[in-house]
Amino acid sequence: MQFSVGYTTGASERFLEEIVRLKKDIKEVYFSWGTMPSGRNAQTKVEALTPWEAQAKQLRDLTYLHREGLTFNLLFNANCYGEGAQSRAFFETVGETVEYVGTHFSLASVTTTSPLVAKFLKQNFKEIDVRASVNMGIGTTRAMDYVADLFDSFYVKRELNRDLNALGEIRRWCDQNGKEMYLLANSGCLADCAAHTFHDNLVAHEAGAEKMDNGYQFEGLCRTYLSQNKAALLTATSYLRPEDTALFEGLTPAMKLATRVHGCPERVLRAYIEKKSYCGNMAELLEPNHAGTIYPYVLDNGRIECAVEHGKIIYQNAESAFVKLEENYAYQQND
Repeated sequence: MQFSVGYTTGASERFLEEIVRLKKDIKEVYFSWGTMPSGRNAQTKVEALTPWEAQAKQLRDLTYLHREGLTFNLLFNANCYGEGAQSRAFFETVGETVEYVGTHFSLASVTTTSPLVAKFLKQNFKEIDVRASVNMGIGTTRAMDYVADLFDSFYVKRELNRDLNALGEIRRWCDQNGKEMYLLANSGCLADCAAHTFHDNLVAHEAGAEKMDNGYQFEGLCRTYLSQNKAALLTATSYLRPEDTALFEGLTPAMKLATRVHGCPERVLRAYIEKKSYCGNMAELLEPNHAGTIYPYVLDNGRIECAVEHGKIIYQNAESAFVKLEENYAYQQND
């Protein structure tokens, strides 16, 4: 199993070194470019750096990874591009960005939420794999068939991660139609979250929203819900433990690791790629990181029981897997 790893300009030298050290198991490094909206913070928004310094750092870091032989995936995966989403100026920017990145780095694929961006890329950059973002929520072969002329590969919706039967059906469809299927391994999002689209739209417009006199701040439903229902971190989410990724050999060539806003992305890489196991608080591997959400409890990964019943992965043993730190509980993290 290989993995896709997310880069951001806030990445430390330590993280870059870990990517290089583990590169034989990394299919690609994915990132957004400059000020282009994406599913996460803008690349030029980095504490202690001006936008120009951040852009220069991104160029240096990607050049370093390129020289080390890494392959890249460019993101146009914002949930909204505003009133310019169909404009000629927007597609000129997309084309110029793809040309620039493709000229300077080993650009193999582009992930997007926009059917129009996908159409533009298919018409103008035929050598690039055009991939449907996980944020499109594609979870059936019917949905894939609708856009089969636009996409070469698909991230399937998070909610299917533990449904081996559904993934097997999609795998067969992909094989029959010359497509590929990918999964996001460590999402901390709630399954079927009622506010997911709303939250993704906020992120897409965060540059403008920051300038407003805002009456409210939206932190996401997951933190509020999980802080009150910690057991749902086992049952109402879609992440896969590092130990269980072996179940997906033959189903997908690579899993995506969410690391762009993670506080310790090296820990995620080591758990999933190097050790394929984790001794510690499973909540810390997720993005969003829910260690603070369930505090003063930890979700001891070693105490989670994994069962496969009727083709579905079930995580259980919530009563003993959640341990209160005040009970003098100690564990040794393997990072």
